[in-house]
Amino acid sequence: MREKIMSNTTVLLREDIENLGGRGEIVKVKAGYARNYLLPQGIASIATKGNVKQIEQERAALLKRAAIEKATAEAQRDQMASLSLEFTRKAGDHGTLFGSVTSMDIAEALQKKGYEIDRRKIVLKDAIKETGEYTVNVKLHREVTLEVPVTVSAEGGDADAEAKPARKARTEAKAEEAAPAEAAAPAPAPAPEPETTEAAPAPDETAVPDESPSPVENASADEAATDEAEA
Repeated sequence: MREKIMSNTTVLLREDIENLGGRGEIVKVKAGYARNYLLPQGIASIATKGNVKQIEQERAALLKRAAIEKATAEAQRDQMASLSLEFTRKAGDHGTLFGSVTSMDIAEALQKKGYEIDRRKIVLKDAIKETGEYTVNVKLHREVTLEVPVTVSAEGGDADAEAKPARKARTEAKAEEAAPAEAAAPAPAPAPEPETTEAAPAPDETAVPDESPSPVENASADEAATDEAEA
């Protein structure tokens, strides 16, 4: 039982430690962790009954310092609220970068704009490897985070430049698909013609007239021939 109790140590944190506590907090940690890391690095002090007064005074000073740092971080966040970063990289098909944008790149870009930010405070799980728009968190303080818009574009144009030909091709394809559909649509039925009275057929002006002699003309010709014979 004694061995289990001695495996933990109470310490006063002099710095913020992720997933453990903030500056000025008194926490319990593994004895080996305190002995091998926290104490040698000077980021924690052993808190015992014998140094309670000293620890309390140190803790009050650390909490005051932490409050000032938080207020400073909040002011810096407000100052950087309208900040955005743009990167141009060589890219291949579908916007895949020949390289990447890392936390170091972002820290350097912030430095060029006049802000000294430790790259370890830039929360970027994986490097950016494609063109597009991103939001990168910058931890200015344990309780103060700044969101920075980051745009990564392909060289020779914006991040959307390579997508424009594809969109144009898709638009043309849709137009071609619509054209056959319009051609195949049935023609509208003709409007019914008004009813009319059937007229007699017009005489054929081109018909050849009958030139054969009538019976009266034939009889006159026969009589003339008889008279000539008797004379």
